[in-house]
Amino acid sequence: MTKGAEPKSLTERRATVAVDDPRGYDDYREKEEVRATLVAEQRALCCYCMGRIVNDPLKMKIEHWRCQEHHRKLQLDYSNLLGACLGGEGKSPNEQHCDTKKASCDLKWNPANPAHAIESRLRYLADGTVESADQEFNAQINDVLGLNLAHLKSNRKAVLDAVLKWWRSTPNARQKVQQQIDHRINAAEHQPFSPVAVWFLRQKLGGAAA
Repeated sequence: MTKGAEPKSLTERRATVAVDDPRGYDDYREKEEVRATLVAEQRALCCYCMGRIVNDPLKMKIEHWRCQEHHRKLQLDYSNLLGACLGGEGKSPNEQHCDTKKASCDLKWNPANPAHAIESRLRYLADGTVESADQEFNAQINDVLGLNLAHLKSNRKAVLDAVLKWWRSTPNARQKVQQQIDHRINAAEHQPFSPVAVWFLRQKLGGAAA
């Protein structure tokens, strides 16, 4: 996930309000434009769980990586805005995930900041668990983002199982791995949880055993 150019309306909004105006973002009327831009650049995937998002205020959120409550000056900073799923909004706290569970907590790394290299910090287990070797971030994956809820693990496991089946059933699969990676990452709209498959394929490209 890489940030692109921000919507013109956001640039204009920032020029008309004080950077720490408490209503600066809340009164910004062109959020539809931001949602559309985020969905496009994130290839229709939630910034955290990698589930599907669509440009609809009832089906996705504009997430502030650094929350508005504690980082008011970043409320209109496009590099701080991400597209997130609803994350179990309205459900009990132990069923919530992504932005809904995160609330005003801070995260160590931003998935849209190339310098944070999020993809290289994650790994996936056969049961669909996502984890990090960094203890602080690993705790945030579970306690702040709730990314190992049963249904999320199940969705990731299904992707892992499918790409493992491809690997084992395709003649000369190793010679076709890069083609598979390119196909998945260059799609205008990614399949939900497809970065999990890309991670698996890159392990194989690096010579991991079957």
